[in-house]
Amino acid sequence: MSGGHGKGPLAGVRIVDLTSVVMGPYATQIFADLGADVIKVESPDGDTTRHLPPGHDTARGGMFLNVNRGKRSLVLDLKRPAAGVALLALARDADVFVHSMRAQAIGRLGLDYAALKEVNPRIIYANLYGFARNGPYCDYPAYDDIVQAASGLVDLQARLSDGKPTYLATLVADKVGGLTGAYAIIAALFARERSGEGQEIEIPMFETMVSFTMVEHLCGSLFDPPLGPPEYPRVVAASRRPYATSDGHIGVMIYTDKQWRAFFTALGDPDWSKDDIFASLGNRTRHIGAVLDRVAGELVKRSSAEWLDLFRNVNIPVMAIASPQDLLHDRHLVDTGFWVERDTEAGQLRYPGIPTTFSATPGEIGDAAPGLGADSRAILAEAGLGEEAINALIASGAARE
Repeated sequence: MSGGHGKGPLAGVRIVDLTSVVMGPYATQIFADLGADVIKVESPDGDTTRHLPPGHDTARGGMFLNVNRGKRSLVLDLKRPAAGVALLALARDADVFVHSMRAQAIGRLGLDYAALKEVNPRIIYANLYGFARNGPYCDYPAYDDIVQAASGLVDLQARLSDGKPTYLATLVADKVGGLTGAYAIIAALFARERSGEGQEIEIPMFETMVSFTMVEHLCGSLFDPPLGPPEYPRVVAASRRPYATSDGHIGVMIYTDKQWRAFFTALGDPDWSKDDIFASLGNRTRHIGAVLDRVAGELVKRSSAEWLDLFRNVNIPVMAIASPQDLLHDRHLVDTGFWVERDTEAGQLRYPGIPTTFSATPGEIGDAAPGLGADSRAILAEAGLGEEAINALIASGAARE
């Protein structure tokens, strides 16, 4: 594989990254963290996420600095033929080409799989976009909110918010799509190491999120004819929410028969614990609303600290409700070294760490996300372009430094 600049299990892998916003950049952030040389190709205007505040630099906001860490920036105006030629030169020695344009748009630029395969038959060509290209939604624009709405998540959330449709308070479709893209690309690289052949892969966000949502929610509709609606009763129960205590809220999950017995024993085996709705996992699932309401009625009688101590003493899963602010100083995250502080040319930054560990080839968080076009000259030279050709590209506006 081509020479990378990082440290980790993917050191030596080179990624040409034409993605923007969150889905694609999150996937390629994972590659950069694990050692790959990620070349972020941007238009002269740059990735729109660059300009999201807050940030000391209006062209590098906080989200952009995080999700594009460890990458290098090359600016090419791909509407100009000379820029497309330069990109194909770069792709000759790349392992992966990944983009987030709709199929027709990337085709108009002359950068479809056939064009990349012609210059590099071993390349892994990854399409990350909203909807699969062989269906009627293929040309619909897609962002996280749109895919949350289309994939069933918004409807499911309404069950927990008095019937009002709501979005999850995180970019779940973007990030699950990015994670799916990352594992799909790694699988294709593994297959190439065995066969010697590259291939094209497609990671559509809509289909990815339907698959993700239906892991548990397909439920009775897995069968034909259906044995029930496509929803997992425990997860959509209106009573499924953090439990109120006498002074706050906590998250508790009493799930197995053993945990329920431990809970009842700790309470002194009250008469209501003998109710048949608690007798088995099946019964508890069928009567989940009543089960959760009964527990809620008990937990409100004591403080959060009392319940945390009780549940931990009997090994029932429980946690206090943490805010994002709390997580910045969470004792577990601090003790495990999760937060990584760096003095960078963009200022003192605190990154969320790499969540996976490797005993022999640990990854490493790279530099702050680059300025727009900061690495253009160096990357174009690596692609085999001479100084005169690079100067001509920049002078014409096809490239920018």
